[in-house]
Amino acid sequence: MSRHTADVVIVGGGLIGVWTAFFLARRKQRVVLIEKGVVGAQSSGTNFGNLRLQGRFPGQYPLSLRSQALWEEIEALIGEDCEFAQTGHLYLAYDDEERAKLEGYAQVSESHGLTIERLGPSDLRKRWPWLSEQAVAATFSARDATANPRLVTPAVARAARALGVTIIENACVTDVERSSGGFSVKTADGAHWSSSALVNAAGAWAVAIAERFGETAPIIPAGPPQFVTEPFPYLVEPSIQSVDGSVIFRQIPRGNIILAGYPRTAADPVNHRAPVPPAKTLAAMRALARVAPILAQCHVIRVWSGIEGYLPDMIPVIGPSLTMPGLFHAFGFCGHGFQIGPGVGLCLSEMIVEGATSTPLEPFSIGRFRESVAVSEKFRKEFDGA
Repeated sequence: MSRHTADVVIVGGGLIGVWTAFFLARRKQRVVLIEKGVVGAQSSGTNFGNLRLQGRFPGQYPLSLRSQALWEEIEALIGEDCEFAQTGHLYLAYDDEERAKLEGYAQVSESHGLTIERLGPSDLRKRWPWLSEQAVAATFSARDATANPRLVTPAVARAARALGVTIIENACVTDVERSSGGFSVKTADGAHWSSSALVNAAGAWAVAIAERFGETAPIIPAGPPQFVTEPFPYLVEPSIQSVDGSVIFRQIPRGNIILAGYPRTAADPVNHRAPVPPAKTLAAMRALARVAPILAQCHVIRVWSGIEGYLPDMIPVIGPSLTMPGLFHAFGFCGHGFQIGPGVGLCLSEMIVEGATSTPLEPFSIGRFRESVAVSEKFRKEFDGA
């Protein structure tokens, strides 16, 4: 058995893991990241790519805004822009109940300093005349953005490697234990890593690590189905989303329409598969046609998904273990991880090296699952009967 040491071992090579490795290396830590497949292979590399600030869980805004500031400097941070584009995000409501939900989102956003523009039907027809006339209200946030998820995780991993991070792919962790000096992590190829700190960023597989130290969370593995159409003349600049969650879409400069259709699709974490049933594709295209009839005849040319973890309150677990000093959790991002990834990595690096972070993370404590938590309306809509 080969033995190695590091200051921090990170289990999980998704976006959360690589950003954490990057910021730890900037703080002169010796870091090893262990990934059972390849970096960014699951939801980190297969999501919609939305960097949305509107409609966030209120307790997440300080983290989201800190993260957005990092996204806005991504090329300076890692040397690649990963197709970051600040195109804005348009939320659409189709009845009075949805209008009220939009207004609630807008007020929370504004309370955290985000500028929200409210639009009525006539405003929508003037700005985006190709939208369906059925929308009764909309809100627009110009600061919201997008990036290419297929590019981001590998790019951050390259930047982390350049800072000295050791990234080990295709290595399955077989054992994690507390040792006299910190933690002992073993992999299937016989390697044995010792470290003073351990980051559990293993996504839908993270509970197995938490349970080794007497903690748990009721995680459900699932995947967000994604679709891309043939190229279409460019006309969609912002990301556009129905507030009921039935569809979100954007257009890339090459003309292809990228859309996500909900509810999520079932995932198989044992065989690492998240297939997209044909019915999901048809439902997504029907939802797209209701919002933008001009796109009704676009042809879908590819579908995909990836595995991510969901929790009943649709709030991730971020922060220190409550049972084991030196252990830090970051999992169950419920579709939020892409936007907050840089901020999570920065906050974890601050907690590990400096002992604290200025960004409030109390709402994300794993300790909330010591008792039953309230199940969110969104979770019920997505997973009841799943």
